[in-house]
Amino acid sequence: MAEKKKLLIRIGSLRHGGAEKVLVTFLKNLPEDQYEIDLLLNLYSGKYLPEVPKWINILYLHKGEMITTNRPHEIPKKAARVLYQGMLKKFPNILYKGKLKNKKYDLEFAAIHGMRDEILGSPLKNSKKVVWIHNDLSQVKGYTDQEIRKFFGFDRIMVISEKIEQLFHSLARNEKEKQKIVKIYNPLDTGEFISKADQPVLNYTFDNTVPTFISVGTVFPQKGFDRLLKVHKKLLDEGFQHKILIIGDGYDFENIRKLKSDLGVDETATMLGFTDNPYPYFRNADFYILSSRYEGFPTVLFEALALKKRIISTEVSGAAEMLNNGELGLLVDNSEDGIYHGIKEALSHPESFEKYTLKLKDYAMPFNLENSVHKIASILDNL
Repeated sequence: MAEKKKLLIRIGSLRHGGAEKVLVTFLKNLPEDQYEIDLLLNLYSGKYLPEVPKWINILYLHKGEMITTNRPHEIPKKAARVLYQGMLKKFPNILYKGKLKNKKYDLEFAAIHGMRDEILGSPLKNSKKVVWIHNDLSQVKGYTDQEIRKFFGFDRIMVISEKIEQLFHSLARNEKEKQKIVKIYNPLDTGEFISKADQPVLNYTFDNTVPTFISVGTVFPQKGFDRLLKVHKKLLDEGFQHKILIIGDGYDFENIRKLKSDLGVDETATMLGFTDNPYPYFRNADFYILSSRYEGFPTVLFEALALKKRIISTEVSGAAEMLNNGELGLLVDNSEDGIYHGIKEALSHPESFEKYTLKLKDYAMPFNLENSVHKIASILDNL
C-alpha cells in the first residue's frame, strides 16, 4: 500500500464564510486512506468545525471567539493574539518544532490568500506549496501587482474564476509561471442545501403582500450591504414597497445596523445575523440580490441558482460565469446606481424575470462537486 501523503493546511478559522465552507466540503470528500492531514487554524472557532472529518487532525494557535471590536476589555486578548501570530510568522521554526512537532510535510496548502506569507515562509524547503485564491485580489486593498506577484512563489496557484485566472496570467512573466495557474470551480454540495431549504423558517415572517429581497454573506464592506440599504431607502421614497432581508454576521454588523436606523428603514429592512441554515430564507424570498463590491467566485450565487431564485447581481468576478453572461439572472453595474436599477426593474417589471425562471427550470449545474474534488486531489497527488 502506498504511503499516505502528508499535508499541512492553513486557514484563519472555520467561521461562516465561502472559503471556509468549500474547504470543509473538499475535506469531507477526500479519501482517508490516501492522506494524512494536519489542519492548522489561527483560531479554533466557527460553524464548520463539527463537519471536519474525524480523521483530520485539527491544530490551532488560539481558542475562543473572533474579536471583531475594540472594546477596552478585549484589547489585551486581541493584542496578544496578533503579537503571537506575528512572532510565529517571523520565527516559523518555533511553530514547526513546537506545535507541529518537527513533522516533515510533503505539501503545504494555504487555503486562503491571507496565508501566503505563512506558507512561503515555511522552514520546510522540500515541501510543495499550493495556494487557493478565492478573491479578485486586484480589488483588495493593499494588493498591488507587486504584492500579487509574490504568489508565484507557490508551486500551484488554484484560482476559482476566469477573471482571477486572467489577472494572474496578465502578471506572469514566463510560461513556467503561467503553468502554475490552475482554474478550479469551488467544490459545493448541491444536494446538501437543497435538502436544508425544506426546513422551516425561524425568527422571520415573510410578508406576502410585498416582494422580499434576500442577501446572505459575512457583514463587511466587500459585500456592499451599505449600498443595498441606501438603494432600499431611495426606492421606498419613490413609492416602491418592498423588504430587504440580510443574513450574516461580521465585524461591520453594528455599522450597517446603525446605517439602517439612520436611514429610517428599520421597519422594512431586517438584519437577521448569523444562522446555521439560511436556505429556507432563500427559498421563501422573492429575489436574491448580490450587492458585493468584489468577489472571487461567489458561492452564494451557486446556492441561489440551485434553489432556482430570481437573481440580481453586481458584475463582480465570477458572476457573469455563474449567470451565463446574464442568461440566468440580471447582471447590473457594480455601483449603487446599478443596484438601484436592478431592484427597480424587479419591482416595476417582475415579468422581465420570467425568462430567467424558464432557463433555470431545466438548468443542470456545471459546477460538479465530484469533478472539483478530483481535480484538486490530482494537483495534490501530482506535485
